[in-house]
Amino acid sequence: MLDRIHIEKAYEAACQAEIDALKPGNVHRFASGHRMTVEDFYESARVTAPVIADPSLSTGQRIFKAVSATRQAVGTNTNLGIILLCVPLACAAEMETANLREAVAQVLAALDMDDTRAIYQAILLASPGGLGSADEHDVREEPRAGIVEVMAAAANRDMIARQYASGFLDIFETGLPAMKAAKDAGQVDMWPTIHTYLSFLATFEDSHILRKHGQATAEHVRGEAAALLGRFADQADVEQRLEMLLTFDRTLKAKGFNPGTSADMTVATCFAFEMLCPHKGTMQAD
Repeated sequence: MLDRIHIEKAYEAACQAEIDALKPGNVHRFASGHRMTVEDFYESARVTAPVIADPSLSTGQRIFKAVSATRQAVGTNTNLGIILLCVPLACAAEMETANLREAVAQVLAALDMDDTRAIYQAILLASPGGLGSADEHDVREEPRAGIVEVMAAAANRDMIARQYASGFLDIFETGLPAMKAAKDAGQVDMWPTIHTYLSFLATFEDSHILRKHGQATAEHVRGEAAALLGRFADQADVEQRLEMLLTFDRTLKAKGFNPGTSADMTVATCFAFEMLCPHKGTMQAD
């Protein structure tokens, strides 16, 4: 069980690590893009951290209040996906258990219709399109099912929805192993975060690209990321690594491709790792 201050600091550290890392196609401190700035993301992290770590609020309330705080602070949706992923992790970290993955499953299983309504309101506030374009669950209407069932209906087209339906499977089985492998290999500073991001982008079709540009484009970007990940892993020279990443970054942004979901998954992985790492003796990922 972690205290509020530790969770809040871990969340802010995760958000900063992600925005400080050179993530091709996404917003980062090395290059602008997609009409958002790194300052928008820093401010979003700052105003949402106290809400995400507030034990007096339910899971749904934290999500809605964090989205509201972001909207008031920066006037745009910088972090809906981050909030949807990090709030259940924060709630899980508060529980008296040595197993973070089991705790996440318990948090998701306990979500009720009040949580569902609050999450609907959050999604509507951040993006009126709701959970994709499906007619079955429209966030502008009264929910007819719990949020885990709603997310399960969107899981085949949305990676964040898939986490709710699977107990955060891909955070625990792709993200955390990728980060641990990079750190075990001696990578420091932004490089483990980049390795984690590229691992998501190379393994899964990014949901944001899939929704905006279609399956063929999403798969093409995934293939390019997989090829880059192989070259990146084999390249020890820092300048060469940076040039490889910046070249891919320029290519993606010139086409308007933003792998935003892969970035959200990276924040959640960094957050989970930040909470797990100082407590290796008492808390385990699985």
